[in-house]
Amino acid sequence: MTDTVSPEEIAQRPIEVPPHPQWPTLTPEEKEKLKDRIKVLLKERNAVLVAHYYTDGDLQDLADETGGCAADSLEMARFGSEQKASTLVVCGVRFMGETAKILNPEKKVLMPDLNATCSLDEGCPADPFSAFCDQHPDHTVVVYANTSAAVKARSDWMVTSGIALPVVKHLTEQGKKILWAPDKHLGRYVQKLTGADMIFWQGSCVVHEEFKSVALEGTRRLHPDAAVLVHPESPEEVIEQADVVGSTTALINAVASMDNEEFIVATDGGIFHKMKEMAPNKHLIEAPTAGEGATCQSCAHCPWMGMNSLFNLLEVLESGANEIHIDPETREKAVIPIKRMLDFAKEQGIGMKNKGNA
Repeated sequence: MTDTVSPEEIAQRPIEVPPHPQWPTLTPEEKEKLKDRIKVLLKERNAVLVAHYYTDGDLQDLADETGGCAADSLEMARFGSEQKASTLVVCGVRFMGETAKILNPEKKVLMPDLNATCSLDEGCPADPFSAFCDQHPDHTVVVYANTSAAVKARSDWMVTSGIALPVVKHLTEQGKKILWAPDKHLGRYVQKLTGADMIFWQGSCVVHEEFKSVALEGTRRLHPDAAVLVHPESPEEVIEQADVVGSTTALINAVASMDNEEFIVATDGGIFHKMKEMAPNKHLIEAPTAGEGATCQSCAHCPWMGMNSLFNLLEVLESGANEIHIDPETREKAVIPIKRMLDFAKEQGIGMKNKGNA
């Protein structure tokens, strides 16, 4: 039966990574005209735009300019749940749209492309995952945000990279054993810092998996004064070389606050847009995805995030297509671990974002 397939077997299955989308080049005048039309439609549709830091910079700017939000996964979830608008437009990948719908069942949630998925989500199918949980009934199930609504519905907690450490520390202090999914690298990083008793699903992100420790060492030799910033979805050998390990927001804040003039950044290159906005005089260097063992499926840019553009954002606002739908029973179960995370974040004062300072 497929339900009993192991996490290791799932991890060996190839995930089809799409080519990077190629969008038409616009003149500045054409781009402004397109953005102006989108702004009008957002008002007409009573819609608010939420964009992840890994999406195109124009989408991030447009979200901020229209009273929306360019942010990491934690803030996207919180921000969307606090809005009075009747429609949420989520520029990111599908699990982000699903999370928005789970938290806001009364709202219409649209996405520029419903095929924009995530390798972590794809690598953690609901049925095998549920079977894995059934094999370990004495474990508290903690899943990363990068999972489907069905997987969240089978969990006790949902976390983002910005809140994973304090949540797992909290559970460990309560004597809980933890079943973690899907990202093995983030899970092991959390385990190392908390000492938690954890078992792991064996997923990984196609972007962060490609950062190579030997190549990073070479880049550090070329830039000896650069600080190394690493997202914890990266392999352990890369994390070990970091000066700062953290969520997208933490890495952006590090660039803005640290005295270093150069930074080697091991996460999706889309983050550079906000980093340059926050610290325009800093020199940013992409951590290498080349070197021994490299395949460069993504080359530090998520192809699914690249499926979001001004073009299909306009199309979805004009047509009302690409609406996210969640089965009511699944939603009722999935909202519990998400709200548990948001309530914990509020209680602990974690990740509270200053308005206008995305």
